[in-house]
Amino acid sequence: MAPLLEVEHLSIFFRDQAVVRDLSFSVGQGEVLGLVGESGSGKSLTSLSILRLLDSAARVEGVIRFEGTDLLALKTEKMRAYRGRKIAMIFQEPMTALNPVMPVGRQIAEAIETHQPALTRKQVREAVVEAMTAVAIAEPRVRLRDYPHQFSGGQRQRLLIAMALVNHPLLLIADEPTTALDVTVQAQILLLLKALQQRNGLGMLFISHDLAVVAQIADRVAVMRRGLLLETGTRDQVFLHPQHGYTKSLLGAVPTLNTDRGQPLATLSSDDGATGTLVERAPGHWVRCVPDV
Repeated sequence: MAPLLEVEHLSIFFRDQAVVRDLSFSVGQGEVLGLVGESGSGKSLTSLSILRLLDSAARVEGVIRFEGTDLLALKTEKMRAYRGRKIAMIFQEPMTALNPVMPVGRQIAEAIETHQPALTRKQVREAVVEAMTAVAIAEPRVRLRDYPHQFSGGQRQRLLIAMALVNHPLLLIADEPTTALDVTVQAQILLLLKALQQRNGLGMLFISHDLAVVAQIADRVAVMRRGLLLETGTRDQVFLHPQHGYTKSLLGAVPTLNTDRGQPLATLSSDDGATGTLVERAPGHWVRCVPDV
């Protein structure tokens, strides 16, 4: 079966400066790909390029294929039909992503009306209630009239998930969806996302700088640094058998229950592998070869 999303040789330039370089990966139906790396590695730019939300200052090269259609080749009007309908996105800061002066039910309703204009007002309202119920918002028929500031941070993130999934997309892009949340709420959101992803058979591109979070939700992992893919493979391949020096240093910088508290944590490798080429070290496990690997 062909992948749901295929990104091939993607490069993103600002004033001829490459910020993402020759990036290739895929996401299958029902699969979660964790895209991990430091801030500034190009993760969010990659996600915005998939939805063609980068402004005119950016130049995007390569192929972004969704269900066999090259999204970069589509006219603007046709691309709008994909955003929110077939491909949805959850942003990392719910307080800025939600309109503070509009009831949350109306905001979710607008997402429905944009892509399903034939629905009646009653049908839209029921779809809003169903979406809020799916993400465990209590008393949705009452709370749909509330404003974002009347919800906690975790509840606001649940509302963004409801808004993203209300049109039953095939692909969900989650850009650092748990960054602003405390550990307990973060765990709840991850469990919710995984349950909804499995229930609906969604493909998901999950973007994070947090390896522990990615380990909980991803089937496969891709490690980026400075716009370059350094290593990709299954979760176990990358986390249990890392091959690139940078991946090893990332994992070594995260304390665990087995960490020797008498020893300093690892510092991040300075080598971004820019001169190396991707080599398949094991089936599906690709590593950008550099001298220290």
